[in-house]
Amino acid sequence: MTGIAKIDFPVAWGTDAHDPHPALRLWADPQSGLLARIRDAMHQRQAHPARTLVLLPYAHLLPLATRLWTQCCPDGFAPQFETTLNWSTRMGGFAPGATDITFDMALDTLTATALLRGAGLGAQQDTLAGLLVQSAQQLGPLASASPPSERPFWAHKARLAATLGMESPALALEVAVARVAVEWAAQSAYASDLLFDASVQADLDCLVVVQGFAADPLHTALQAAWGERLASFALAAPDGEAGAIAWHACHDAEDEAQRTAACVIAHIAAGRYPMALVSSDRALTRRVLSMLENAGVQIRDETGWKLSTSHAAARLMALLKAAAWNASSDVVLAWLKVAPAFAAQVGELERAIRKDQARDWRAAGHGAAVQHSDTAAQLSATANAIRGGLQGTRTLAGWLGALRGALQASGLWEVLQLDGAGMKLLGVLRLVQPALPAWERLVGQALWAGRRLDLAEFTAWVNQALEGASFSPPYPDHEQAVILPMSQMLARPFAAVVLAGCDEVRLNPSPEPPGGWTAMQRTALGLPTRDDLQAATTAAWQQALQTPFCDVLWRVSDDAGEPLLRSNLVQQVQLVQGNAPQAPDPRQVRALASTPVAPPQPVGWLLPLAHLSASAYDDLRQCPYRFFAMRQLGLQQVDELDAAVDKRDFGLWLHEVLKRFHETLADQPAVAGSQYRDLLDAASTATTESMGLDDGEFLPFAAAWPTVREGYLRWLDAHQATGAVFASAEISQSQRLGDVKLMGRIDRIDHLPDGTPLVLDYKTEASSKTASRIKEPLEDTQIAFYAALLPNDTLQGAYVNVGERDGTRTYAQPELLEARDALAEGILNDIGRIADGQTLPALGEGSACDFCKARGLCRKDFWS
Repeated sequence: MTGIAKIDFPVAWGTDAHDPHPALRLWADPQSGLLARIRDAMHQRQAHPARTLVLLPYAHLLPLATRLWTQCCPDGFAPQFETTLNWSTRMGGFAPGATDITFDMALDTLTATALLRGAGLGAQQDTLAGLLVQSAQQLGPLASASPPSERPFWAHKARLAATLGMESPALALEVAVARVAVEWAAQSAYASDLLFDASVQADLDCLVVVQGFAADPLHTALQAAWGERLASFALAAPDGEAGAIAWHACHDAEDEAQRTAACVIAHIAAGRYPMALVSSDRALTRRVLSMLENAGVQIRDETGWKLSTSHAAARLMALLKAAAWNASSDVVLAWLKVAPAFAAQVGELERAIRKDQARDWRAAGHGAAVQHSDTAAQLSATANAIRGGLQGTRTLAGWLGALRGALQASGLWEVLQLDGAGMKLLGVLRLVQPALPAWERLVGQALWAGRRLDLAEFTAWVNQALEGASFSPPYPDHEQAVILPMSQMLARPFAAVVLAGCDEVRLNPSPEPPGGWTAMQRTALGLPTRDDLQAATTAAWQQALQTPFCDVLWRVSDDAGEPLLRSNLVQQVQLVQGNAPQAPDPRQVRALASTPVAPPQPVGWLLPLAHLSASAYDDLRQCPYRFFAMRQLGLQQVDELDAAVDKRDFGLWLHEVLKRFHETLADQPAVAGSQYRDLLDAASTATTESMGLDDGEFLPFAAAWPTVREGYLRWLDAHQATGAVFASAEISQSQRLGDVKLMGRIDRIDHLPDGTPLVLDYKTEASSKTASRIKEPLEDTQIAFYAALLPNDTLQGAYVNVGERDGTRTYAQPELLEARDALAEGILNDIGRIADGQTLPALGEGSACDFCKARGLCRKDFWS
């Protein structure tokens, strides 16, 4: 049996016969121990030990059972300690047939879809396949409990039981799935069928079946087949004294995780190891695991985690997602970044794509920046060649070959082979030896062998296969803590146990049975009922509490702050013990020196300014530190390429629409006012196409456009009535001011009847915000800055708010010249102070900080 390491006896207990560990008494007690009962069973049946097979409930008990038998019976032969799966593998291996239940999600999902299509449910196969696999895998152990010759009789009873209470037409699909599941389970072969084989029975004198907490349905059938040669024993003790229990009520999840880790470390420091850590909350377990690894604890994780959550799976799924025909540039770049073959070139390609703002990958290769860069263009072509190999429809075997080739071409194949989770992934998907030969034999006979899948279907299958598989990291040679389910603590001599997550949600003594079976169906089929599960959970809990030292932890509030009660199992024990007091906090208090975070005080005199825009100077006035970080250092936030169309995009779109519209009017002065609407719509259509805006994402703004358009046309009629004439739009302007050059792009310039320029700046913000801009002329930088870009001594300026609710309105700045002169003086003064070495502190407040891109740099939230 691979993957089973030895479990040393607890340091604090050893194997002292005068003070045995409670778990060791289950094995080695002279009167009631399992080993004594096995010896008696062999003696009564005159069975030779070498011809005796002992089937244990858990594979993790095998090395312990062998070692204890050697210690208790050092002379003579030893019986064979196995599990059903290990034994059948050793006897020659069990090879599932083309339609057998394999209890492998990757294979069973394929078979389930084929069976559903055969049953006329092909239209619902994607919806029902998961339910069918779950139902069939629950029925499999019941079917395997019948000898192959008597399985038709089991199938007859199961057909009736599976449809009890399902007479309503609304449950037609559920009935169909139940019937297919019964037939699938009935015709399947199982590894345990060897136990009913006459030649196998002839080779054994005695079969000992050891049961865990849950009753094994196989026992009754084996009793009939083996007769007096079968002995069955329960390993768990019916009762026993609880160890020393420490109760810990924790405030929340983080408090529970910290206390759990502290309890584990405290037991190890006291020499009580190997010790057990039990938790059904995987998120809590992973948080504790991280803390223990940082503390250097040697950990054996027997629960593992879903293979789909590993880095190896993320790399594989990145490739499959990037191969989709409509993949975004971000998705393809995410694959290229994890592919070693492209690590050196992907940075240049990403810069080019972001410069082109190519959101969709199918357009990225045609961008000007990508075409201008040989490296970017070549990498784009290479990526498309690999993606092209994953298009079309293929059989599953064909898809796996194509996937293997894509992994090798991108350099991911070698990466996966060097990683434990990666090798498990390749095995689950039948891409490597030793699974490959068996897989090839199965492919020729399977029901799904000839079905062709497209990329989406193949990706869904891969995802289901990875979701159904788990991965456990390699075990250390000498573990100090073992993470495992509570039921698998049975008969294992841990020095201590930490039971975390013992609240009413995570340790429910009466859990809901899995699957879609009703209580009536469960009883008729022989599936475990809620009472059976409750009895098994309670027995496992009582057995765990017999560990010499126990820590029981639960949280008193959930993530939303709602109160949580401790589990009923905890309450029952505390009631018997008379509500024992809470244990002290196991965490050690450490004195840490105060390290206050001071506001940054940079100076920018070494970074002289050659150019200054309106937005840059607004940054300087709002927050000098933001100006230093974003303008002088040139730090920029990298925007997502796949971002949805937002109000900013609408603003850019509107600016371009009005520019096109007014330039057309200037070229066609004879156009009548009645044609303005058509020209404006034509400009909007052309702008939408040129910007490549998605129709679906732009729909909210497109729906508002007719109202915005009518409001703007009404404003334009009134504006033109004043004699103002359009002069230019979106023209870059510059003006030197001392040692700095002012630069900017003015939305629009009109000429009044007397020739005075009128600077207009479009706004799509709330009208109240636009009105606030002109209340304090000396605080308004934007329109004053634009005025400073023009050499005219006399000019006027205004904001034009183009909105849906309030229409289009003009907000003039009557004191524009005074504001311009004051702005110029302020710029000269501020630039001079920067050159003199004045600090640029983070002075932003209120809304200036809410969406500031430099907030993570100034660390304002952490100032002391």
